[in-house]
Amino acid sequence: MDSFEGRLAVVTGGGSGMGRELVVQLAREGCAVAACDLNLEALHETVRLASAEAPAGLKITAHRCDVSDPAAVDRFRDEVLRDHATDHVDLLFNNAGIGGGGSFVTADRGEWERTFGVCWGGVYNCSRAFVPLLVASDDAYLVNTSSVNGFWARLAPGVPHTAYSSAKFAVKGFSEALIEDFRVNAPHVKVAVVMPGHIGTDIVVNSRRAHGGGEVEADVEAIGTMFRDSAPTSAAQAATIILDGVRRGAWRILVGDDAHAIDEAVRADPEAAYEPGVSLGTLRLPAS
Repeated sequence: MDSFEGRLAVVTGGGSGMGRELVVQLAREGCAVAACDLNLEALHETVRLASAEAPAGLKITAHRCDVSDPAAVDRFRDEVLRDHATDHVDLLFNNAGIGGGGSFVTADRGEWERTFGVCWGGVYNCSRAFVPLLVASDDAYLVNTSSVNGFWARLAPGVPHTAYSSAKFAVKGFSEALIEDFRVNAPHVKVAVVMPGHIGTDIVVNSRRAHGGGEVEADVEAIGTMFRDSAPTSAAQAATIILDGVRRGAWRILVGDDAHAIDEAVRADPEAAYEPGVSLGTLRLPAS
């Protein structure tokens, strides 16, 4: 798929971060977009930003949807079909994600299952709803966002990271399994798994809200701002890398130099990757 012009894309988690940037960059290239998010106010801002750069008359629609809820996802699908007067979609970006539920042993079960439900369940539910519409296209792409935590289940020494990592491993495995499934049953549909490193997004604050945090505490806001602003790769840069990967037909899209470095180090010595005290800064690359 070397051009997005004239296509229709569905983007989850479009209210901020990589999702917002995907919507803006797709619209800039003449691709109609249906975007969903829990935060409708933020999503309307995304639509405003995208519309300012899009060709005149391009349709960009906003939909409130909890991707962890299959019934809500089905309603979202039906809204897309209605609002875009279509019987197919060409691109599905399963981008929505939150953090939380770090420890399987001590974390609240509801928080754990909420995190897993968005990060994995969102990909599953949206794929169930929209893959038949991708198959109905003449040339389509399913793009699932995993993470470096989809091949390295660690955040930092002494900090469990189970719900998010488990979900991202599931996204990676599902995406890789679909390569052969699509090849056999829908060869005009491609799949890619996106593996971002540290990207400048508002996932810290958004995760707090998604877990029912309401007003976000000042210390959480500060941590979230530091996480976003210290990232080596911006959300806009990440979206560009993802779309470039789709153009070249990639099935595995690593985003950020840190993602490439972690991937190489873990592959070189997977057992050492989980030694006590090992963090991103102490992972060792193989000798050249």
